[in-house]
Amino acid sequence: MLNFLVKIGQITLNVFQRLGRGNLFLGQVLLGLPRLLMRPNLLIRQMFFVGVLSLSIIAISGLFVGMVLGLQGYTILVNFGATDSLGVMVALTLVRELGPVLTAILFAGRAGSALTAEIGLMKATEQLSAMEMMAVNPLHLVIAPRWLAGVLSMPLLAAIFSAMGMIGGHLVVVVLLGVDEGAFWGTQAKVDWTDDILNGVLKSVVFGIAVTWIAVFEGYDCEATSEGVSRATTRAVVNGSLATLGLDFLLTALMFSNV
Repeated sequence: MLNFLVKIGQITLNVFQRLGRGNLFLGQVLLGLPRLLMRPNLLIRQMFFVGVLSLSIIAISGLFVGMVLGLQGYTILVNFGATDSLGVMVALTLVRELGPVLTAILFAGRAGSALTAEIGLMKATEQLSAMEMMAVNPLHLVIAPRWLAGVLSMPLLAAIFSAMGMIGGHLVVVVLLGVDEGAFWGTQAKVDWTDDILNGVLKSVVFGIAVTWIAVFEGYDCEATSEGVSRATTRAVVNGSLATLGLDFLLTALMFSNV
């Protein structure tokens, strides 16, 4: 029993130590952001890597999610004669929840794992140590542009996901099932700019900060071995996905606490 308590205590201390290192790490990264103004090419290159190269999986996933939403919504609402509300149901579900959340999870699986593996490999091959020996801070030159690129790319990818989801819903609801096109798109006026769209954008920004932070920190903090890099990559995807779901609950509770 005593050994069990000791192990629990060690795990708890390790968790808080990693949280402390992560917060200090993020502070150093934020201090390096002003340097990007002098070298914008670093940010543009990383936005292509984490944003543009993730565009295909985001667009295709959004299309199929919208198609599933339209089909499932039709099978439920047709029993109540409320098929005219399919458009607003699909729109609100995508903009408020599925767009930001699924984009963040897909981003963690595609771009987050790539960032962790890349930075971890740079650490394992001592490239980061070589930069420090040349009086170059790798947190400013390597980590900062990757973190900022992830934060900026996430809202754009979430918007594309939601737009493709609406197209997928239109294909199923209007083209396949024959619901009136005017009724499907006319209900979009019920989507509020502040309560729905801006809240969805805020969620995607927060998810971008958290998921990219976890990805770059896991790569920077990993063991400088091949096994360490692989474990860090796994942790980045798992922790990024769990952080997204946890933050989504907290943000939703705060945003709709007065409803």
